[in-house]
Amino acid sequence: MGAFPLTRLLDRSSAVFLILLAAFAVVIPTLNLLVPASSGLHVSTYLVALFGKYICYAMLALSIDLIWGYAGILSLGHGAFFALGGYAMGMYLMRQIGTRGVYANPILPDFMVFLNWQELPVYWYGFTHFAYAALMIVLAPGLLAFVFGWFAFRSRVTGVYLSIIMQAMTFALMLGFFRNNFGFGGNNGLTDFKDIFGFNVQAETTRNALLIVSCLALAICFLICRAVVTSKFGKVLVAIRDAETRTRFLGYRVEAYKLFVFTLSACMAGVAGALYVPQVGIINPSEFAPGNSIEAVIWVAVGGRGTLTGAVLGAFVVNYAKTFFTTGWLAPYWLFVLGGLFIAVTLLLPRGIVGTCEWWCARRAEKQAPTPIAAEAPHAAE
Repeated sequence: MGAFPLTRLLDRSSAVFLILLAAFAVVIPTLNLLVPASSGLHVSTYLVALFGKYICYAMLALSIDLIWGYAGILSLGHGAFFALGGYAMGMYLMRQIGTRGVYANPILPDFMVFLNWQELPVYWYGFTHFAYAALMIVLAPGLLAFVFGWFAFRSRVTGVYLSIIMQAMTFALMLGFFRNNFGFGGNNGLTDFKDIFGFNVQAETTRNALLIVSCLALAICFLICRAVVTSKFGKVLVAIRDAETRTRFLGYRVEAYKLFVFTLSACMAGVAGALYVPQVGIINPSEFAPGNSIEAVIWVAVGGRGTLTGAVLGAFVVNYAKTFFTTGWLAPYWLFVLGGLFIAVTLLLPRGIVGTCEWWCARRAEKQAPTPIAAEAPHAAE
C-alpha cells in the first residue's frame, strides 16, 4: 500500500525527467571543475551560469503550467511574482555587502547613499538575515497572489479579462519599482553583489553550487506539482479547467481551489526568481515587463501545456534559441522568430512538443493493441 502513492506520483516520464535532472546537476559541475579548460569536454563557468538561468526559467514555466495547463488560469503576469522573489534575494545580497560598497557605508546600500537617503527603510531591516529573506521570497509573491486571486476569483473574473488585469498589475509594479523613492534602486535595480553565505558569487565553486541548488529546487517543485495534479485535488482542477460552471454546480468551491493553486504557483515563481538573481548578478524593474510574462507562457505552449515536463523542455528550447539568435547578427530578428515559433506551434503542434509525442505514442499503442474477437452470435432457435 505504501508504494502506490509513489508509483502514482512518479510515472515513467517523471522518473526519466528526475534522473536526467540529477545527471545534469552532477555532470555539468564535474566538467567545469575537474576537466581542464584545454579539453573539449570542459564546460565554461559562463555556461554553468547560463544553464543555472535556464533552470530558474524552467521553474517559472512549471509554475505557469500548473495553473494554465491544469486549472485553465492563463496568467500573463507571472513575471511579477518571479521579480518579487528576485528582489527579496537581491535585498539580502545587498545587505551582505557592508563596507565593501563604493561608499563604504556599513548600513545603507550604495544607491541610497547616492540618493542622499539618511536612514535605511523599515522594510529593509530584516534582510540582514537569510531566514527572513527566505520567508519574504515566498511570502511576498504568495501574499500578492492571494490578495489578487481573492478578489478576482470571487468576482468570477476569468479568461482574457483575468489576463488583461494581471498584465495591468505587472505593468503598475514595473512603473512603481522604476521610481527611486520606492527604495529598490530605481531603474538600475540591485546589483554589485559580493557574496552569498560568505562565498564569492563570482567564484566557480559558488556558481556550480547555485546550479546544483537550482536543480534540487526544480526537482522539488516538480514533485509538488505532480503531487497536486495526480491527487483528487488535481482532478477537480482539471474539471474546473474543462467545465467550471458544471463543477461549481456539483458543489465544489471553485474559487477556493483556484485561489490555492494560484498562490502555490506564485510562491514557486518567487523561488525561481530568488535563485535567478545571484546567478545573473542583477535584478531591476525590467523583470516586471509584461513581455517577460508573455514569453514565459510561450515556453509552456511550445513544450506542451498540461504535461509539466513539457514546460521544462519548452523553457530550455526557447531560451537556448534566444541565446543563439541574440548573440550574433540575427539579434534584431529574435522577436520575429519567437512570434513565428508561437504561431507554428499553435497551428501545427497545438499540444506542444511533449503533448504531441504523448498523443502519438498513445495512438500507436492503440493501433498495436490486439483487437478483441467478437463473440459468435447464438444460433437462432429452430
